[in-house]
Order: sequence, then C-alpha cells, then structure tokens
Amino acid sequence: MQTIYILWLRQLKRYFRSKARIIGSLGQPILFFFSLGFGMNPIYQKAGGGNYIQFLAPGIIAMGIIFTALFSGIEIIWDRQFGFLKETLVAPTSRLKIMIGRTLGGATVASFQGIMVLALSFLLGFRFQNVLLLPVALIFIFLIALLFTGIGTAIASILKDMQGFQLIMNFLVMPLFFLSGALFPLEGLPKTLSIIASLNPLSYGVDGLRGSLINSAHFGMSTDLIILSILTGLILVLGAYLFSKIEV
Repeated sequence: MQTIYILWLRQLKRYFRSKARIIGSLGQPILFFFSLGFGMNPIYQKAGGGNYIQFLAPGIIAMGIIFTALFSGIEIIWDRQFGFLKETLVAPTSRLKIMIGRTLGGATVASFQGIMVLALSFLLGFRFQNVLLLPVALIFIFLIALLFTGIGTAIASILKDMQGFQLIMNFLVMPLFFLSGALFPLEGLPKTLSIIASLNPLSYGVDGLRGSLINSAHFGMSTDLIILSILTGLILVLGAYLFSKIEV
C-alpha cells in the first residue's frame, strides 16, 4: 500500500507543480464552450432543444477528463526514456502495485480536471437539475478518468517513443469524443452512427454525466454505470498485464 500511495502522490505533485499545465488544460474546454456553446445556442433553442450550454456541458467535462487521462500515459514513455521507469521497476515491489499507483494518480488528476471544467461550466451558465445527484456525477467522473487512464497506460506499455503515442492518441481521442454524443443528441441518429455510439465507451460516460447533471440519460444511468464499471475493470486488467511485460 505504501508503494501505491507514493506513486499516487508523485503523479499529483507532477500535475500541481505545473501551473501552466493546469491553466493550459482549460483552454480547449473554454474554446468549445464559447465557439459551440454560445455560437450554437440560438440555433439549438430555435430547434426546440432548449439551452445548448446545459446539453453541452457534460460532454465538455468528459472531454477534459479523457485528454488528461489518456495523455498521462506519456509519462510512462518519458520515464522509460530517461531511466526513471527502470529505477522504479527494479524496486522490491510488484509491478502490479506500481501500475495501480500510477493509474490511480493519473485518474485522480483527470478527475480534478473534470471538476475544474464542471466549475467553469457553472460560471458560464450551466445549472444542475438535481444537486442531490452531484455525488453520482462525481462517480462517473472518476470512472471515466480511471477507464481512460487505464487505456493510456496500456498503450504506453507497448510503445517506446512519444511521437508514436501522440499519433495514436490523436487518432483515438477525437473520434471517441465526436462519436460519443457529447455534441449532439443520440436520439434519432442514423442506424450506423447509433451502433458506433453504442460501441463507444465514452458514450456511457457522457450519458451518465448528462443523466446525473441534467436528468437526461439516453441509455439510463444504471446501464451507464454497469457498462462503464465492467469496461473499466477489463481495461485495468489489460493495462496491468501489458505493464507487467514492459522491457526497459
């Protein structure tokens, strides 16, 4: 447990030491809120959809989480290139504990990022439908963070250079985000898009956030929670296996 705690704390220190990283990570959510939220709001209202900021905010919160969570994998490659990972792996502790500590640290950082975007959205006009469901929203935030930190760890465990990791992340992140229903309702989609959205793990995270924050879930919050929990467990097992096979 001490190893897990130390690695978790190390991930947090890395994040909070860089004020530029914290401020910069809010740039993209702010851009989406202003360009899409305020830009599309009049059209969305005329179409009878209500306030687009209300609809958009859960998707932007999820976006802030997955970018931070997935790119936490870069730290594994960085540590490998500079020899820090080798020093960690030769320590008298299991690789499973090392992976758990790093993953929990990355997920905590990504969750904090999601909470910051949630606070930002509140300042920009977003309002909760039911404050009592806020703890449920925090559970979804942490599950999304844990799932995508696990994905980032799994990918980083089989790559050796940051350029390859960034290419895969760019190929992965934007399709997952745009096809999750973060920017548009899942109701009434063409069959092909509907199937893709149903296979997208982020769809259940966004839907769970939308259900807990504005009481509007497409799949149902119970379904979202169950599927997200199962997927998170599977990804963490895969990430632990791949991390245990790292050669430094």
